[in-house]
Amino acid sequence: MDVRGIDDSGVEQFAVPLPHGADPSVVVYDQGWVVERPIDAHRQPDGGLVLRFDVRPIGSEPRPTQRPAGREVGLALTRGEEPVVRQRVAAYGVVVSDRGLLATQYSDRTAVEGRWGMPGGGIDEHEEPVAAVAREVYEETAQTVQARTLLSVQTSHWVGRSPTRRAEDFHAVRLVYEASCPDPGEPVVLDVGGTTAAARWVPLPDWRSLTWTVNWRDALERLLPR
Repeated sequence: MDVRGIDDSGVEQFAVPLPHGADPSVVVYDQGWVVERPIDAHRQPDGGLVLRFDVRPIGSEPRPTQRPAGREVGLALTRGEEPVVRQRVAAYGVVVSDRGLLATQYSDRTAVEGRWGMPGGGIDEHEEPVAAVAREVYEETAQTVQARTLLSVQTSHWVGRSPTRRAEDFHAVRLVYEASCPDPGEPVVLDVGGTTAAARWVPLPDWRSLTWTVNWRDALERLLPR
């Protein structure tokens, strides 16, 4: 994935790869700029992803904090075992309709079983991120949605075992989109046996009543209207 910065005159100021484990805001800062907001994410002709940000020159802002990689408690590697380096880009939708906010519950195939988050998942090879949102939301909730604005970009870095028990040095990049659902119905999980156990609409005034993952609760506090 490439990170590109666009200034207020529309000129591209830099284009650099996103290193494994890095936060895009730190990468942008190290180029001499500060992130104002994400613009979009799209595929290049060669299949690579480009993530564009509105940027402005650094003023008095300190360098954003780059959190060190987390590590699974009690992780023990066998002799000669090295974690596989893996960067995964996924797209999610903050889907709002007249029935409320669309939420999905994590299954026992995840490390956060029973907690809630936004529908979405990994982007397939050569798939546009907005198309991935629509596909993943449908698979997880049976709702037809349209992704629009790229609201935020989240990253996390973790070393531990995947659900298949493979040791991984894992860098997650999450593209979070605003999405609409013109004709909301009763949510149904179509991808049975995956990482989604249940789905539901939650009235917007009551969204805090669910037990969210820490990352999603923090994100929704910033993204949803108060």
